[in-house]
Amino acid sequence: MKVNVLVAEIGSTTTVVNAFNGIGTSCPTFVGQGQAPTSVLQGDVTVGLKGAINDLKKNLNADEITWDDMLATSSAAGGLKMTVHGLVYDMTVRAAKEAALGAGGIIKMITSGKIRKSDLKKIQEISPNIILVAGGVDYGERETALFNLEMILSMGLKTPIIYAGNVENQEEVRLMCEEAGNQVYIVENVYPKIDTLVVEPTRKIIQDAFEEHIIHAPGMSKVRELVKGPIIPTPGAVMEAAKVLKEELGDLVIFDVGGATTDVHSVTEGSIEINSILISPEPVAKRTVEGDLGVYVNANHVVEKIGMDNLKKEFPDAEEILADYKPIPESPREMQFVERLTKEAVLTSLERHAGHLRYFYTASGKKTVAEGKDLTAIKYIIGTGGALTRLPGKRKLLELVKSHGKEQELYPTEVAQILIDEDYIFSSLGVLSKSYHDDALALMKKSLRL
Repeated sequence: MKVNVLVAEIGSTTTVVNAFNGIGTSCPTFVGQGQAPTSVLQGDVTVGLKGAINDLKKNLNADEITWDDMLATSSAAGGLKMTVHGLVYDMTVRAAKEAALGAGGIIKMITSGKIRKSDLKKIQEISPNIILVAGGVDYGERETALFNLEMILSMGLKTPIIYAGNVENQEEVRLMCEEAGNQVYIVENVYPKIDTLVVEPTRKIIQDAFEEHIIHAPGMSKVRELVKGPIIPTPGAVMEAAKVLKEELGDLVIFDVGGATTDVHSVTEGSIEINSILISPEPVAKRTVEGDLGVYVNANHVVEKIGMDNLKKEFPDAEEILADYKPIPESPREMQFVERLTKEAVLTSLERHAGHLRYFYTASGKKTVAEGKDLTAIKYIIGTGGALTRLPGKRKLLELVKSHGKEQELYPTEVAQILIDEDYIFSSLGVLSKSYHDDALALMKKSLRL
């Protein structure tokens, strides 16, 4: 059997392949899916990839599968570990952080101001794949970014550096990195002037740098030989899907509840009313990653957040369920339990992602300001990931995202519609959109049953 495009999602624990036909025609179709454990520990991720392809063959009752094109996303080799170093936390540091998260980076460390010796020790322990240095508006403060870069280079790490700070430093940064033998990517300032964020150029460079890095994971050079298009970080692929879909449907937010993390991707300019009282800028496309909110690997963190006593009021048998807790729930009781954890993950991640109104009093009376990401203009709330595509109560869970009278929270309102990535293929379609934009969009709409 031949398919047009095969997309491999090489995760830290599982490798999934999705097959698509009719690419380039008016009717692209999702053919089927296969999965297998990722084989990083065996020294070659292609073992897991072959296992997933064999599973796809079995699911499609095919003796053999060939393809015209293969694309890939990956979070193997621990994903894209990054450290971010800027000047003022609420300005350049936050802008750099937004760029890194939106590209699919896993931020292990953030510093503001001048780096200390203790910070250097932490950077060495983390051994990041990419170091992002920012700082200073254009033609503003120069010294901090140059000092930080000098300190980082003094460690002798050959980690690629991305510089996204004051434009006046660019030539000096290039010379410093060349002399130290570090690869450097010079990109537009993420915070070129007060209250202006420019994160997309940095996001693109992060994904380019990731593709060069990921080749060093065991066996990934063989995958690179198979893949014609880009290999991008899996979380970054979901953000790509969100941005493509926003062009067609309008403002949206995607909740991706997984076993280890819950990611929230919103693409919205917000409302005119809230923008007029916003105290600091937010990116149009924003991603937050909640590393403590997973419903399998991090289930204990979610249980702790709910509180065992509270959980036992709903599930007197909670301890027995947790003693035999499986990655995929089997019985109706287990599904109800996972739904309760998913509810907590969704609501907590929403609270951390969305902004809120704040009131204060001045000599001229009461003032209202807005802080954080405004989700009030959202038209669609979308669920993806294992929990929000497979659990029977997924739509009810996402209904809880709406404001429901919470006046101070900048949550989606009652008019927002609930959609589900029924085929669970959004990350594959994000990477597909890089080479086949229209096909990816058509397949997203099909998966959402639009």
